Amino acid sequence: MDTSRDLVRGRACYAAGAWREAFESLSAADGAAPVGADDLELLARSAYMLGRDEDYVARLERAHARWLDAGDVPRAVRCAVWIGHSLLFRGHGARASGWFALGERLLKADGRDCVERGYLLIPVWLALMAGGDWQSGRATAAVAAEVGEAFGDADLVWLARDEQARALLNLGRVHEGLRLVDETLVVVESGALSPIVSGIVYCNTIGFCHDLYDLRRVREWTAALTRWCDRQPQMVAHNGLCLVHRAEVMQYAGAWPAALDEACRAAGHFTRGVLNRIACGQAHYRQGEIHRLQGRPAEAEGAYREANRCGFEPQPGFSLLRLAQGKGEAAAATIRRAVSEHTRELEQAALLPAYVEIMLAGADLDGAAEAARRLEAVAERHASDVLRAAAAYGVASVALARGDAPAGLAAARRAWRGWQELDVPYEGARARVLVALACRALGDDDTSGLELQAARALFAELGAGPDVARLDSLARGGPGTAPGTRGDTGTGPAGYGLSAREVEVLREVVGGASNRQIAAALVISEHTVARHLQNIFGKLGVSSRTAASTFALEHGLL
Repeated sequence: MDTSRDLVRGRACYAAGAWREAFESLSAADGAAPVGADDLELLARSAYMLGRDEDYVARLERAHARWLDAGDVPRAVRCAVWIGHSLLFRGHGARASGWFALGERLLKADGRDCVERGYLLIPVWLALMAGGDWQSGRATAAVAAEVGEAFGDADLVWLARDEQARALLNLGRVHEGLRLVDETLVVVESGALSPIVSGIVYCNTIGFCHDLYDLRRVREWTAALTRWCDRQPQMVAHNGLCLVHRAEVMQYAGAWPAALDEACRAAGHFTRGVLNRIACGQAHYRQGEIHRLQGRPAEAEGAYREANRCGFEPQPGFSLLRLAQGKGEAAAATIRRAVSEHTRELEQAALLPAYVEIMLAGADLDGAAEAARRLEAVAERHASDVLRAAAAYGVASVALARGDAPAGLAAARRAWRGWQELDVPYEGARARVLVALACRALGDDDTSGLELQAARALFAELGAGPDVARLDSLARGGPGTAPGTRGDTGTGPAGYGLSAREVEVLREVVGGASNRQIAAALVISEHTVARHLQNIFGKLGVSSRTAASTFALEHGLL
């Protein structure tokens, strides 16, 4: 009687998404008397949703054996596929391959045409796409989708179609791929898919959209995933990735404290299960980014190191942190290595905006210009509004560094409009600083002042301490106070320890002159100009020509 009650309760809890109670009740029933294969599968899936990967595989292995004993080879093969899938994503490649091979052998010997024939194509398309053979991977997924349709198996159909979308995106067929992504969202939100497959589709598709820098779809899919997670408060398996995605979306939107909270929750509370372990490194990286932007370098470095310990490379944030710390050579070496190591252009695109900034700080204008051009090309090939805005910012920065204020203004305006349309306030404020510098170089001091004030207000609202410091007049007193007022600690003509020659170099930089032009004007070598610039950056606490120009204009150094 107790066993029967536990089974009934376990099945009901499973149907309601009460994963903890389902696992406990079904485990109790199984402990009293071994349950059937169907109930073992329910127990296994409950374990999966709780992030108990070892329990998940152990119960599936028992269900596999039970189905074989009962003569139901297709159901046994289905268990073998999911066992292999779990082992594969936990890094047990040989055992995973063994289960997939066993499934193929059993099905071949059985001879029946069944939907499991399509499920056995999952490891095939995964291997093809992992090797970059997107065309063959797409074709294989298409065959699996046809098998799923023939047998009325929605899980297989939409797992396969989701992978077809990924292949299309990587083949450059963005419009087709995104239409399929959008159709998949409608289906998964309808509840037509099983819990495990729903979670896989949510997390995979957000990853696809993230890799494509499609911020609008990342937001929509993340909102849908959040609603799905909220309906299952006991779920563990997908919550970590959900929180990481939410943290990134919040960071883009300027809700930095909330983003930091979500990233901390992901790293601190959802560590069980393979998906959450993958998310852990990303969560620490997101913490590092917010700490860096808010001006907490020690906390940022600690978070980046934790991300790296979890297997997630903390770039480009770690390089930008080194730049902000005045370690320009270390930043340049690291970002160059990272860019050269990542050969896929969409992976490189994540690094190129930082590469432009770091090269400009080191006076490598040619390197910065080439990176900005590459970013523009990638943005157009993949029709990404995020990359277009980032590329425009890079182009504007290079143009201003070369003294081409009209080109710099046009590109800065494009960047600002792009970020404004995407509702990304921090990047929009940075673009407005470039607009201000371009207007200043063109003699329009009034517009320059308005743009700087608007940017400062946004930085202050966001809590971007380092950016506020660079734009603030510092009239309140202290080490950064404008020269000639109480608290001025400068020793040179302009304060802040600048020498007379450094003031001359800074004046040329504000005017938009390149290193070569400065060298010619002051009759010194380009190497000497670069050395003066590094000294200026260190004394002003900035990391680029743009930031130095802004600081000089705002603090009346010239």
